[in-house]
Amino acid sequence: MTRSNRPWRTLITLLAALPVAAAAQYTPSTQAPARAAATPSSLEAFAWLAGCWEGKVNQRDFREEWLPLRGEIMVGASQTAMQGKTLSYEFLRLEPRADAIYYIPMPSGRADEAFKMVSKTTDGEDEIFTFENTGNKFPQRIIYRHAANGWLYAHVGGQVNGEAKEVIYPMRRVDCQTGAPFHK
Repeated sequence: MTRSNRPWRTLITLLAALPVAAAAQYTPSTQAPARAAATPSSLEAFAWLAGCWEGKVNQRDFREEWLPLRGEIMVGASQTAMQGKTLSYEFLRLEPRADAIYYIPMPSGRADEAFKMVSKTTDGEDEIFTFENTGNKFPQRIIYRHAANGWLYAHVGGQVNGEAKEVIYPMRRVDCQTGAPFHK
């Protein structure tokens, strides 16, 4: 395992039961199948992400908070807790580079990892943004699915011990101060 993959080993161990439970809650659109869309060259395509998102699966609470686009980047933070104790955290960044937009997590204070945006597709009204770092085993792919009904599904996938693994974080947009869900 490369040094940049070490922070994820702890996360995978802690979230081992998460994929099954999260996948059970996830219901993809029954509308038209996903279709390719132009890959955005500007972070304006991510304006919807600004704000707070929360979810809970298997007694794990997770939250992401994104600041609006400013100075050509978007900055965010993520935290996963269980029974009042932090299991992991990340500082997050979306930034345009010469060849693409990049999603850059810095897990639990470790070195950052860059994931290149490889596609934007749609599934009905949902927008699906796929980022990859093929040099990693896990995570190798991060997908943000912006669901039209006020949900965000963050998929984290790759290889663990030679097997394909995916963790899905279902999150609902919430008020940043109160945590109350926004209703559409």
